[in-house]
Amino acid sequence: MRELQNDPFYEMIGNYKNCIIDYCLIEDDTPYQGERSHKDAVLFAMLKVIERDIDTQLKTEIGYRREVRAEPFPWNLDIGKAKARQIDPAALFHVPENLQKNRVGRWSYDCGLPDPLKGEQIPYWYAFWETPHTSGYGPDEFRKVNSVLFPEGTDELEVYEWTTDWSNYFDDGREWWGTACWSAYDKRMNRYVVIMAATTD
Repeated sequence: MRELQNDPFYEMIGNYKNCIIDYCLIEDDTPYQGERSHKDAVLFAMLKVIERDIDTQLKTEIGYRREVRAEPFPWNLDIGKAKARQIDPAALFHVPENLQKNRVGRWSYDCGLPDPLKGEQIPYWYAFWETPHTSGYGPDEFRKVNSVLFPEGTDELEVYEWTTDWSNYFDDGREWWGTACWSAYDKRMNRYVVIMAATTD
């Protein structure tokens, strides 16, 4: 597997400074094997997130010539614990209707929100624009990002939603905001997209 680092999506999502989602676009030369291939992609993506975190810390330490953290973050993961369920692509890209902004700029929706404290995973739209500190994004930006992420459309994607109990990457989100992990295989482009999120205030 290899990351598609030169994909135009990365440049575009870099302009969304308030986006807290970790995206990873992956190409693989081995034959597609359904859920097994998705699990490999999720593991690969998590290792890339860890690599990025270490690179950022090293660059920060070199740039400021001082230690930012007393110790590196103690990453751990056990991909064997990760469980998946296949979902319809329309469920992943769903945008709630009857959206309204209240006087403080928060959206209200025509659907209930999940309870992360009960282990319910947040939806993708929520991870994109309902961040702990208001992102300033909404449905239009969400659709625009996904049109670049999946230029061939989303109808024929094979999508899995993953549990988030297999890495401490997700620990912050379990405090209250929520956690999320999906993998999507685009057979028309022969590539995987892994989408992960977890944060706190």
